[in-house]
Amino acid sequence: MTVDALVIGSGPAGLALAAALCREGLRVVGLTPVDPDAVWPNTYGIWYDDLERLGLTALLAHCWTDCVAYAGGEELPLRRAYGLFDNPRLQAHLLSQCTRGQMTWERGKAAQVRYSATATHVTTQDGRELTARVVVDAGGHKPVFVQRPASAQVAFQAAYGIVGRFAAPPVRRGQLVLMDYRADYLAPDERAGPPTFLYAMDLGDERYFVEETSLAHCPAVSLKRLEQRLHQRLAYMGTPVREVEHIERCLFPMNAPLPRLDQSVIGFGGAAGMVHPASGYLVGTCLKRAPAVARAIAGALETDANSPAVIAQTAWQALWPREQLRNRALYLFGLANLMRFNERQINDFFATFFRLPQSQWAGYLSDTLTPTEVLQTMLHLFRRAPNNVRGPLVSSVAPAGNLLWQGLMG
Repeated sequence: MTVDALVIGSGPAGLALAAALCREGLRVVGLTPVDPDAVWPNTYGIWYDDLERLGLTALLAHCWTDCVAYAGGEELPLRRAYGLFDNPRLQAHLLSQCTRGQMTWERGKAAQVRYSATATHVTTQDGRELTARVVVDAGGHKPVFVQRPASAQVAFQAAYGIVGRFAAPPVRRGQLVLMDYRADYLAPDERAGPPTFLYAMDLGDERYFVEETSLAHCPAVSLKRLEQRLHQRLAYMGTPVREVEHIERCLFPMNAPLPRLDQSVIGFGGAAGMVHPASGYLVGTCLKRAPAVARAIAGALETDANSPAVIAQTAWQALWPREQLRNRALYLFGLANLMRFNERQINDFFATFFRLPQSQWAGYLSDTLTPTEVLQTMLHLFRRAPNNVRGPLVSSVAPAGNLLWQGLMG
């Protein structure tokens, strides 16, 4: 039987698009090496207003209104609520939409793909063939079929975190610390290395989540180094770990090249380069953009004669329209600057960034600004930044000018 769509992967990206395809009334099959309701081990944060726009705030496990950042030696109140997904609830929500759409799941791994005039044929590692009008690869940052250019300059976000109980509260009761770049706990020679920050939150019942994070670096900061820094920081704060409930390790690319947008398999999530280059967030983006991609696929499927290439091209255009590509180039230009900053410069940068009007910094992090508004935000920050930040920003125009030009002209 030929179904409308085959979705490879059952992580947040795969389920988000599978649910959206089912809402369009399409016949969908999922291919996953694990049960689709297998526990997602990592935590996923999101700004409350981003989720509120989607009508999905009931999927949060926690929400904080006391949200701050520490940069430039100061506490910066953010005055914007932040939430943490309840992973089982999010999974159940998306799976229920798949079930109502009578979606079926196949266990296994995709191995080969071939195309006929009006269908795509995927062979699994155990020799089964699954046929669909179009295939979506939501296999993460190492996709199964989606092709993208190789790059030796990929920057990675890396993080080592602990959920547990501590000798003393590492943050205030009911508080979320988005980033704490204070580095007094490090020896002078250690502070010369890549800057890292603390991401921390009160989970209630004397439980906290603390995570040492490298925003982006090439090559990636090692998880061992981040683990060591986290324990150094906690010891300096007088809040050593007393009981470990869960260890979180994250490593993913921030600026991986976009896949070719003319290929006949559709990418979604990490496979499609959808990580926000300014923050590393992905789940909220998948939830936000899945409906438009699903509508594009459903529209293309209405013409029986459309080939997999035509259907995929329609979906790629919905996923990466011109304005979205311009924004991504501007975010990558900003990321290239951040990666050149030393500890003092990155502190001064974020102290300036979070003092911008909230509509600007919030829109920048949530990808809700137009390219013109992103440029205005960048110029506003440049005008307000101290000279030790402005100098590197000016000097970056030559090495990263192609990204700036793409953002300006598309």
